[in-house]
Amino acid sequence: MTTFRISEAAALLGVSPDTVRRWVDGGRLAAQRDEHGHRVLKGADLAAFARAQTASDTGSGQSSARNRIRGIVTEVIKDAVMAQVEIAAGPYRVVSLMSRQAADELGLEVGVVAVAVIKSTNVVVEVPDYSRTASG
Repeated sequence: MTTFRISEAAALLGVSPDTVRRWVDGGRLAAQRDEHGHRVLKGADLAAFARAQTASDTGSGQSSARNRIRGIVTEVIKDAVMAQVEIAAGPYRVVSLMSRQAADELGLEVGVVAVAVIKSTNVVVEVPDYSRTASG
């Protein structure tokens, strides 16, 4: 059984360790004590909690895209035809290339909240080395 320490869970959820501790103390997230007395969370419990926390920001209408990442626009670079828009979403950086016209019509500029909608038929999933040895 994979388990995660509070700090590892916090990094995965994109929050501070204190936030995870408050969730555990408040009963929103289950934790147990390991052999050293540290609080640990079962991987399956953490995954269920993370899934429940992901808000579905579908905007108006319906869409077949399921990967929606809300963040803040941190950079917009435009030329005569194209625009490069960068969004910071928690610890993640999402970069989109689009027509300048689309960027202008959406009013994309630094400081605007935007949702990156990602639909792909090719998504590579990697398992980092540390997750193979993470407490379990």
